[in-house]
Parts: sequence; structure tokens; C-alpha cells
Amino acid sequence: MKQIISIPSFLKTSSKEGAAPGTLVHVGEQKMKTASITGWSYDNHTCEEQVDLNPALTKDIIKKNTINWINIDGVHDVKAIEQIGAIFGLHSLLLEDILNTGQRPKIEEYEDCLFIVLKMLHVNENRQLSLEQVSLILKDGVVLSFQEQPEDVFDVVRDRIRKGKGKIRSRGADYLVYRLIDTVIDHYFSTLEMIGDQIEHVEQELIERPSDSVIQSIYSLRQQMLFLRKAVNPLREIAGDLQKEESGLMQEGTAIYLRDLHDHAMQVIDAVDTYRDILGNMLDNYLSLMSHRMNSVMKTLTIVGAIFIPLTFVAGVYGMNFEHMPELAWKWGYFVVWGIMIMMTVGMVVWFKKKGWL
Repeated sequence: MKQIISIPSFLKTSSKEGAAPGTLVHVGEQKMKTASITGWSYDNHTCEEQVDLNPALTKDIIKKNTINWINIDGVHDVKAIEQIGAIFGLHSLLLEDILNTGQRPKIEEYEDCLFIVLKMLHVNENRQLSLEQVSLILKDGVVLSFQEQPEDVFDVVRDRIRKGKGKIRSRGADYLVYRLIDTVIDHYFSTLEMIGDQIEHVEQELIERPSDSVIQSIYSLRQQMLFLRKAVNPLREIAGDLQKEESGLMQEGTAIYLRDLHDHAMQVIDAVDTYRDILGNMLDNYLSLMSHRMNSVMKTLTIVGAIFIPLTFVAGVYGMNFEHMPELAWKWGYFVVWGIMIMMTVGMVVWFKKKGWL
């Protein structure tokens, strides 16, 4: 079972080299043709959804005394990002980070907003993994989310907003941010469960049928764990910093949910570290198994060689072309030599068995 992983590197090169800080250039792969903007405005009683918004008109959806969520799919559209940044007064360095899809997950506080970068996992039908950068901005009553493509894991959040399920419509924008982050983290669990099943399958193959394809699967899974580790390790500090946030954007009532978020992040990190250790042990076991098999082969060849060495000596002696060798003229000489060689072979086999070498 050969696994393939398609995950972009966290270190990317771009045409930004030498540019001034805050220069807006998209860094990464363009995953859709045109940007798409969706807006939500809701409270405990009403919910309004608008699709295919014009970037210049996103301000029009913002209503007072409601929670406003604007989602932008397609961060490759520099012009659209720049327009939204101007409308909401976003810092140029913040916009630069949104456009750079190789960002490390992090949380930053600006004067009037909170900026969070996450990595969202995608799994296709062939069980290939890919990472997508998701940027969240929390302002007073407004949440902005920036994604590379429309496919995401937020459908459950949208469904709760539409149907008014749970507490999401009765709480503030900070609770919406919590739900978005928690949904991304929860999706890690399902992905890790899938990887755990793959690890069990590879481990079974390692025991029953060790081969080159098994070692390739182990290396591929270890590569997945390395990329996942880069994506999930910063979650610890993100969840911790959210609890310590002092700007007032995160309300006191959300604190208990942030502690739960921190627990989930730690569970994901522990699971990734555990799988990395298991794969490392599997690799060591594979190498030990191969070494043991090689030793068994060498032992067998050594025993065979040890048995044939004296037989070769006897055959070599009587294969010499001397004229005066009495045994050559003896009637029973041929049979006696065969008998001696057979007795030597049987004797050595019995001795090897007593020693436990056979």
C-alpha cells in the first residue's frame, strides 16, 4: 500500500523578495479561478445570507446589533483582498499574511482586531492529504474569514446558523470565531482516525508480509505526520493566547469554551506525537526484522558451508593425480570414501542440532 501525500511546503518562494513590508503579493497556488464572497448577518431572531458579493459592497451587509460573518474564498485575488482591507481598515501587514499561504499557524493582536491563521486539512477520495490556509479576523461584531478554495469543513457551522441550532445565534462574534476554530480542530480528529487505520493496516503487513512497499508506506505516513505536526503544534499557543487575550474582543462567557478548545488542541498534538513514535518504532522493527532475516540466511549458508568443507577436503585429496595411492587400487575404496563422507555429514548435522543451530 503506497501512500501519496500532497501538502504544500511551509517554506515558499515568491516574487516578493526585496519588496517593502506590507507589499500585497499572493504567495502560493491558485486553487480557483475567481474569488467568491459570502455574507451572513444574524441575531437570535433573524438570519440573512448573501452570496456572490462584490468586494466593494461587502460593507453594505454589515448591520448594527447583529453578528456579521463575511467569508472570502480565493485569496489569490489581490485586488479583492485589498478592497476588503480598505473597507474594514485592516493593516497592510495583516493583509500580507493573508495572501501568503505559507504562513505558520499563529495569533496576533492588532489595535482593533484579532488575527488568527490556521491550517485546514482536506482528504480526497484517494486518501491524499492537503493543507489549506484559513485566516480569521475578529472585529467588533464582525468576523472575516479568508480561504484558498470553497471546499471547507464549516458546513456544520453554517447549518447551525441557518437553523438556529445551539447557542451560536444567541452569542457574539467571538463565539463564532471559537466555533470555526473548534470545527477545524475537530476535523483533525477524523483525519487522524483515518491515518490510525492506515497505520494498523501497515503494521499488520509489516508482521505478515514485510516488503519494500511496506517501508514506502511507513515513510509516506511519517511524512504526513511531519506536515501535520507543523500544522497542529502551534494550536497550543493559539488556544492559550485566546484565553489570555486582553483586547476585550473575546467575551468572558466564551472563556470556558476556549479552555475546551485548548484541551482539544492538546489531544490532537498528543495523537500526532503518538503516531510519529509508533511509525518510528515500526521503522525500527522493519529494519530489525530485515536484519534478523539476513542473519538467518547467513546462518543457513554458514552451516551448509561448514558441512561441505570437510567433504570438499576428502574429495580434493582423492582427486589428486598421484600414481602411488593405495586406496585407488583397492576394490572397496570408492564405497569406503562415500561412507566416510556420509558419516561426517550425519555427525555434523547431529552436533549442530544439539547446539541448537538448526
